[in-house]
Amino acid sequence: MKLTAIIEREGDGYVALCPELDIASQGDTVEQARDNLQEALELFFEEASPEEAKHRLRGEIFVTQVEVAVG
Repeated sequence: MKLTAIIEREGDGYVALCPELDIASQGDTVEQARDNLQEALELFFEEASPEEAKHRLRGEIFVTQVEVAVG
């Protein structure tokens, strides 16, 4: 299953979020945050009932950029 990972710097590390399931993790590097998120997602699917996974899984997520005028 392919899911979205949004990774952003927070302080001295990085936070990774999967918006489809609202599951997050963190790490010292982008790669570590992504790997930790992947592990958290795999653990979720191992432990969650199919009903819980279906209930939490959101539809399509679109990540894009917008340009806005500032000032």
